[in-house]
Amino acid sequence: MNSLIDKYNIPGPRYTSYPTVPYWDESSFSPELWKQSVIRTFNESNAEEGISIYIHLPFCEALCTFCACHKRITKQHSVEIPYLESVLKEWQLYLNLFNEKPKLKELHLGGGTPTFFSPQNLKTLLEGIFETVEIAEHQEFSFEGHPNNTTKEHLQTLYDLGFRRVSFGVQDYDLKVQKAINRIQPFENVQRVTEWAREIGYRGISHDLVFGLPHQSWEAMEYTIRKTMELKPDRLAFYSYAHVPWVKGVGQRGFDENDLPSGEEKRRLYEDGKKLLEELGYIEVGMDHFSLEHDDLYQSLIQKKLHRNFMGYTSSKTQLMVGLGMSAISDSWYAFAQNVKTVEEYQKIVEEGQIPVVKGHILNDEDLTVRRHILNLMCQLETTFDINNSFPELENAFEMLKEMEKDELVEINGHYIQITEKGRAFTRNVAMVFDLRMMRNKPETRIFSMTI
Repeated sequence: MNSLIDKYNIPGPRYTSYPTVPYWDESSFSPELWKQSVIRTFNESNAEEGISIYIHLPFCEALCTFCACHKRITKQHSVEIPYLESVLKEWQLYLNLFNEKPKLKELHLGGGTPTFFSPQNLKTLLEGIFETVEIAEHQEFSFEGHPNNTTKEHLQTLYDLGFRRVSFGVQDYDLKVQKAINRIQPFENVQRVTEWAREIGYRGISHDLVFGLPHQSWEAMEYTIRKTMELKPDRLAFYSYAHVPWVKGVGQRGFDENDLPSGEEKRRLYEDGKKLLEELGYIEVGMDHFSLEHDDLYQSLIQKKLHRNFMGYTSSKTQLMVGLGMSAISDSWYAFAQNVKTVEEYQKIVEEGQIPVVKGHILNDEDLTVRRHILNLMCQLETTFDINNSFPELENAFEMLKEMEKDELVEINGHYIQITEKGRAFTRNVAMVFDLRMMRNKPETRIFSMTI
């Protein structure tokens, strides 16, 4: 395995989209084309499958130095209401594009720290959206909660509004690791919010764990996993720490590069962590995700309905996902768009009556073909690939896949390609084989985290 790590541990995307953001063609994108794409997709899919909404709530009271998300650090809670008013105004700009009431199937509150906002302010925001939509019969509403500031009132308020899934960021219980990433969070805090959520009736409780953090040892990782098992969440995200200190504003200089586990050590954290999780009853679902058998994520994998987008893995798919808030990314299937990345600029543009997109990408036929293959691999660990009916450059992909077949990472049977159990850890590498835009424009500097 170590020789495979040396061979395949290279910078690579996490493929929450294709093309990935660094390869978006901004020259052919415009806000007007984006709006046309949204209208097209809404008309094609709203009646049958509905839409998804992602709301980016960027505020945090303290900076966690492992985090690469777009956020604003402040202790001033006076920022809450003006920001949420802007989100509702942005939503109205999208409503103006639709010829019928949207059917809301999926809603996720991310950040930042959604639980930075008071329960009452979150309720006002959500009721403002709900009064403009039809709620789908089998909706899935979820939010990210910080164990240190999520209150029972947060959980009850959101439950009463239809939320049944909550994800708590744990990362690691080792105090030395917590100090390095500026996230002091005792087990008791996580236990309290998890038990509250279960008592209230949440049926999808998730914990996020991260391997590869500074000073992290296998002993610390094993301790974290075994403590997590005392609470038995329905699903787990077991993320690889993405070390991207060159990205502006990520704050990943709270520790020295030498404090990070080596590639071999990090690999052990994943391999032994995965083995322990499976011994404890969890099943690997897609890349980085594990769940118990009863969880919707596992059921969607079995039924081949697992989907991946900018919110990560989801158990259902909508063709249109509208991202609201500063830096939020939207997906109309035929196009992507990202909002401006500062709170002030976001609020100014919305106030002027404009959808606040700053960049995006219109997918061409080749993009749509490649996107389908990468989604198949990321969600189902398989795809059917016909060279004769594909783009010529994808022939090179087949040659690279043959090399991976020799390394027992994939199995090829005619046009059918399947990632093996051994190859699961290298899913990103297999997907990269199809990434024509990256092949044509190899980056001169690091723009992605390491795949392993």
